[in-house]
Formats: sequence, C-alpha cells, structure tokens
Amino acid sequence: MSYSVQNIRNVCLLGHGGSGKTALAESLLYMTGAIDRMGKAVDGNTVCDYDPEEVKRQISISAAVAPLEYKGCRINVLDTPGGFDFAGEVMEALRAADAAIIVCSAKDGISVGLEKAWKYCEERNMPRFIYISKTDEDNSDYNATFDALRQRFGNKIAPVIVPIWDEDKRVTGIIDVVNKRAYEMQNLKRVEIDIPEGKGDVIEEFNNALKESVAETSEEFMDKFFGGEDFTYAEMIQGLRQGVRELSMFPVLCGSAVNCMGSLMLMDYIVDLLPNPMEGNYHKATRQDGETEEFVVSPGGVPTAFVFKTVSDQYGKYSFVKVLSGTVTADVSLVNSRTGANEKLGRLYVMRGKKATEVKELTCGDIGAIGKMDKVKTGDTLCDPRKVVALKGIPFAEPCYSVAIVPKTRGQEDKIAQGLTRLNEEDPTFTVTNNAETHQMVVSGAGDMQIDVLVSKLKSRFNVEAELKPTRVPYREKIRKTVQKQGRHKKQTGGSGQFGDVWVRFEPCEEAEDLIFAEEVFGGSVPRNFFPAVEKGLREARIHGPLAGYPVVNLKAVLYDGSYHPVDSSEIAFKTAAQLAYKAALPEANPVLLEPVGELKVTVPDNYMGDVIGDLNKRRGRVMGMDPTGDGDQVITAEVPMAEMGSYAIDLRAMTQSRGSFTFHFVRYEDCPPAAQEKAIAEAKALAEAE
Repeated sequence: MSYSVQNIRNVCLLGHGGSGKTALAESLLYMTGAIDRMGKAVDGNTVCDYDPEEVKRQISISAAVAPLEYKGCRINVLDTPGGFDFAGEVMEALRAADAAIIVCSAKDGISVGLEKAWKYCEERNMPRFIYISKTDEDNSDYNATFDALRQRFGNKIAPVIVPIWDEDKRVTGIIDVVNKRAYEMQNLKRVEIDIPEGKGDVIEEFNNALKESVAETSEEFMDKFFGGEDFTYAEMIQGLRQGVRELSMFPVLCGSAVNCMGSLMLMDYIVDLLPNPMEGNYHKATRQDGETEEFVVSPGGVPTAFVFKTVSDQYGKYSFVKVLSGTVTADVSLVNSRTGANEKLGRLYVMRGKKATEVKELTCGDIGAIGKMDKVKTGDTLCDPRKVVALKGIPFAEPCYSVAIVPKTRGQEDKIAQGLTRLNEEDPTFTVTNNAETHQMVVSGAGDMQIDVLVSKLKSRFNVEAELKPTRVPYREKIRKTVQKQGRHKKQTGGSGQFGDVWVRFEPCEEAEDLIFAEEVFGGSVPRNFFPAVEKGLREARIHGPLAGYPVVNLKAVLYDGSYHPVDSSEIAFKTAAQLAYKAALPEANPVLLEPVGELKVTVPDNYMGDVIGDLNKRRGRVMGMDPTGDGDQVITAEVPMAEMGSYAIDLRAMTQSRGSFTFHFVRYEDCPPAAQEKAIAEAKALAEAE
C-alpha cells in the first residue's frame, strides 16, 4: 500500500547501547500486528538484529528499517546501534529520518550515548522525543532520570506520559498527561483505568506546565491562556506539534518494551506531533553547474532518491533509499549524480529487518530498497535526467584506530582484500590501505570492536581466517657527518672479469628528500657512461639504512674518484662498487633514526582536560594550544610521535568514558630520542630475525 507524504513518519531510535532501542522497535511492531510474537535480543530472534554477528553478540551492529502501519500512517522506524564503534550506521539513519526518539533507560539516567544522540540532533536541528525505557524493571527510577534531563536540558523537557507506581515503587501503569487518562497493560493489551488517588494533583501540575508551553507557541494561544480559558485537545496537539517542530519543546514519554506499556501512546504522539518528510529537515543539493540550492521535498517533483545505506550479504545487494521527490518505480532509468551514468533500477522492496517485500513503487518521503544496483554506493543521489542534483553526502567520522591484518594461512592475502572490499560496500566508515613501505595491509576504523566484527565476517562470509597485528611505524634514517669511502669490486673467474672502483663522499643534506647524486670526477678516472650505474646502485642501497634497515633520507652522495678496466668494467660492476662504498661509509657517518610526528586534535569535555594532557605528556606529546568550542568542549592541539599513538583510540575512550574524539595526521619527521631509538632498533632486528 502506498502512502501520501503527509501520512509518512521516518523516525530513528538513538541512545546508549543496552537502553532498549531494539526491544522498543519490537514492541511497536507487535502492537501494530506487523509481527505476531515478540522476539528478544537474548534469543536472537528480533526483527532488527538479524545479522549473524548481531545474534551472536546480542547487540545491534547495523541500522535496520522496520516499517509499520498505524492509524492510516506508515511509520518507518530506524533502529540504530548504541556502540560507538558503529556510529557510521547512526549517521546513515539520521540522514533518512525526519525526527528522532532518544531512548534512555530509567536505570542509567543520562548516559554518554544520550549526550551524543542529543548532540547529533542539535547539529541537524532535528525534532526529538525522549523515551524513558525499562520503567517497570527493578532498580529503575523514573523520577531521578526525569530530573536529570530537566537539569541538563532545561524547561524544554515536557512530560506527556508519566508512570503510575504502587506503595512498593513498582510501576503498574501510565498516565497520558494531555488527555488526563490512565492505562495499564493486561496480557499485552492496553486497558483504561481510573486515575489513582493522590495522582490528580500531579497530573494537573504536569498538564498546566504543558499548557504553558503550548501558550508560548502563538499569540492567540497566549491570550487564551492568560484569559483563563482551557485549550481544546486539538489546540493542545497543534501547540505541542509546533513546539516540537520549532525545537522549543522536547516531549518525554515512558514505558516498558517488554510488556508493551506505553507503546501505543508513543505511536499516537509520533503520528500527531512529529513532522512528515515535507516538514522535516531541509536538504542542500549541488546542481551540475556547481551551485548549491535548497532541495524541496515534493511529491509532484521529478523522481529523486538518496542512497543512505547498502547491505551486501548472502541474500544479495540492496541499496536502501529515501525518496525525496516524486515517485520511484521499478525498471525506470535514473542518473547517478556521482558517476553521471544512467542506472536502470532493479526491483523495489520494502524491507522489514531482513524480510524483503516487493513493491511496484516508492512514493515521496518513503524508505525502501532497490535490488542488485552494483555500481551504486552509499551517499549517491539517483535523479531524473531532467534535474540532476547531488545531495550532500553522509558525514562519517575519520577512522582513528588502525591495525595490520594478515591471513592465518599464507597466500590468502587476495581473499582478505576481496572480502574487505565487499564489506566496505556495506560499511564505508573503515578504510583499507596496502602500505608498500611496511609491507602491511592496514585496516582503519572507529575502534577495536568494529575491526573485530570485520574479522568475524571475513570468516563467516568469505571463509578466510585473519589475525590482527600492530601497525609498524615507518621510521627513517639520516647521517650527521661527512664520510668518504672507497668501494672496489673485482672478480676474476675464467673468461671476462668484473671490475669497478669508486670513491664516494656521503654528506648530510637537509634539502634532499631522499638522495641527491653529484659527480666531481676529473680526468675520466670513471668514464661518464658508468655514472648512471653508480647512481642506481646508491639509490637501491639507500632503501636500507645502517641502523635498523629503514630508508635513508637527507643524503647527498658525490662520486669524486675511482678507476676502471678497459675490458672488465661494466655497469653491474660499478653498481656493486657504489653499494660497497655505501655500506662501508654510513655506519661511520653518525647515523640517527628519524620518527614520524603527527598533529593530534582531541576534542574533550572541559572536566577531562587534566587527564588527557597528562596522558599526552607520557606519550612524548607537545601541547600546542587549546580552543574552547563553545559547548563545554575543548579542542587540544598537540604534536605526538606516531609510535605512541597505536592504542590511543582505546585509551582516550577509557579516559573520557567515550566522550572524547580525535583526528591525527602526519606532519613531518624528527630526530628520535635515544631511548625510543634503541627500542625501535631492537624491534626492527627482532622482526628481521622472525622473517
């Protein structure tokens, strides 16, 4: 069934891991009859956590779409992971959603996940509800959680559903503050009950607070409020809806996903208060001439769809799209604005978890999937040839945790590379590079958990077992004094012999990136036609330095004398002679190790500054400056040796309870301090012996 854009709501569930997002999605699906029994994450049978890795780990790893029908509306629920390693999936869901429900548990209060979710919504001016989950579990405290929210976010926090509890503090039901009606659950069915004694005053107080918030949304309501008149239900909803859209009000709801308490009421308010796709966030689009314009979501426009996620598993490849204009039908041809190529669309599906239901069309504002679009990537815009625009891509965070990946069985490197390329289609937040210098395949992602999941998927999907190792640091070597040496290569074994003799002066030279070769030969002691062979020999030798076998930089080599044999001299002989001179000279030229240093920018809340700076000093870091961001965070800029950054992503997370983030970029090479130099040389020797 197709829905008009006014009757579609796209809502993403955000929050800390374990706050109950997947269970909430399950209860909404059950209460609307989309599923006939409730699954549990522990049993591995929920709709949204269907990937084998999610079942095994009992956590959400990727964003899942769960559409449901309620009161003539289609609500597309996007369930997102709470683990910070999978924040890329949250970014994808935020791109497809027009509003958010931030789920926080009545047991934990304000968590880091809630803070991050709030920040994401603030950056996007996204309307949001807060849903306090697990209100009926032991050790839960609705009041403490609500007070913490009020304290943190002020009076914009408006309770529209509050729990009822008995003398033993057990939550038995809920009250709809707007309607002043009470309900309890009996065998997963909602039953209206009388408002318990002593609760009337509390409800009146909350209801008056809501009326005050509604009065602030228009002058007409303000006059009515101060005139002592009561708002009608329709006016209350109109005022609340406007407050939610203008971000002057954030309704707080509560319930329990396990017994579905509060689930129907949550859907009532999703339909009544949250914006439809036309009222949602405005989008920026870049035209073909490079100009940026506002993109208007309109059902009457030419077809445009944004690819916000890709799933490429054993069932096939699906490109998840949100239709932002017009209607998209199967077999129509649309232009991919990234490549400029025409793409004939495959079959269209509506996805509920892993279950795909084929449909003829996707209407404006709706979310669906297109099958087998091999050349389409996450972040692409598919549009009508008459109006080609590119919508802004998804702002994924830069990968900050790197490890080397090797197969357990030799010779399976290609298999790993192919597997990671396939997985990269699905998860564009990690990168794979083959470092030619350290001869390692390096995977970079958000953290150790994301990499661990990738290794598991390589085994389960591509049947290749991989191991992780620390990344090697690409050191350099240089010399600090001038040395001159002779290299003489003479070989006489039956037939023509080999003879090459050179005198080379090696000097430190800061201007040289790697090696500058010069010659000062007089009187033809070395014929000109052998100069290239000498240079080639030195360039090859430079790749292995005298200390730990790292490339030598900032080196000048001057060929100033030598001798030759009219018959036995050859290019290969002079090349060998040059390398002998190099090997003899460099150990005596006071060689030193150079280490790569990068610029680190760490964003942390003010109260973690001392710990973070103390830790940077331990890592031989130099703090260059601090800038406040204006929202209680500081950006610390420092220069830190790359060798000290291997575990920084994990250590920073531990130091700041996952509130800190950072970027790190190579800047230059610097002399390595003696202790660090000894350690690096020992490691290089151990590695050479192992190989």
